[in-house]
Amino acid sequence: MAMATDVTRSVVGDSLRGEKRDLGGAIFAGLLFAALLAALAILLLLFWDVGRRGVPLLAERGLSFFTNGPSGSASKAGIGPALVGSLLMMAIVAVVAFPLGVGSAVYLEEYAHDTKLTRIITTNIRNLAGVPSIVYGILGLVVFVEALNRATDIRDTGALISGGLTLAVLVLPIVIITTSEALRAVPRTIREAAYGVGATRWEVIRSHVLPYALPGIMTGVVISLARAFGETAPLLLVGAVRGFFATTGGTLEQILHQPYTALPVQIFTWTSQPQEEFQDLAAAAILVMMLVLVLMNGVAIWLRNRYERRW
Repeated sequence: MAMATDVTRSVVGDSLRGEKRDLGGAIFAGLLFAALLAALAILLLLFWDVGRRGVPLLAERGLSFFTNGPSGSASKAGIGPALVGSLLMMAIVAVVAFPLGVGSAVYLEEYAHDTKLTRIITTNIRNLAGVPSIVYGILGLVVFVEALNRATDIRDTGALISGGLTLAVLVLPIVIITTSEALRAVPRTIREAAYGVGATRWEVIRSHVLPYALPGIMTGVVISLARAFGETAPLLLVGAVRGFFATTGGTLEQILHQPYTALPVQIFTWTSQPQEEFQDLAAAAILVMMLVLVLMNGVAIWLRNRYERRW
């Protein structure tokens, strides 16, 4: 018996020290590493191609590129209205999607019982997260644009608020899923300890569960916002245009109900032009959009690290 135990210890020790190589595992790890290198190579190639065309234009145009609007002349065109339109739509997404998404996830995870109905709802939410964005554009065209036309007597193809609502619906399943995963990661012992001292369910959720899950929730929220910022197809269907977007004058309601443009749509419009100058404009706009997305992801990482240190 003692000899068998010694042999077992020796085999386990050799495995832990890596003296016995797993050939299949090593090959699989090598393939994964090769795939990672290939993806990074493609990404760097795209960065180089966009940078070599966009950086000189940004250096030449300077601030005027960020303040000018669309123009038939490439030397005068800029992304000002498109950038403002995208930021306004992100504000609509934040106001609509995040409270609804976080609230829905809290209800499904903390209040709803594990029934057949809740399992069907959860499955459908996960399926909606994989639906192509163009389908949400059709939904926004049928629901939001038509509804706003009837409610406000607007006969345009779409307005800023309909674009923002469409993007909010698009990212809503992602917000629910990421929030649900963050809530599931909260240890059960935290809830039990709070219940043990007499806290109510809402007090447990508000004071213990949500603060502990906040890093994951904030990360999912910011990443969802970045996803909405880069969407083009839904906006093309719900009325985003290349034309002028007034950012000054008028009431907030007038701004929300007027024709609009967005940065991804402006990039799409410039890339469809045959002139080389517009291709350079598109490359510069892509750099700006990528910078905004990198900043958003950086904010998500900062928020996650900040709140994780508190716990």
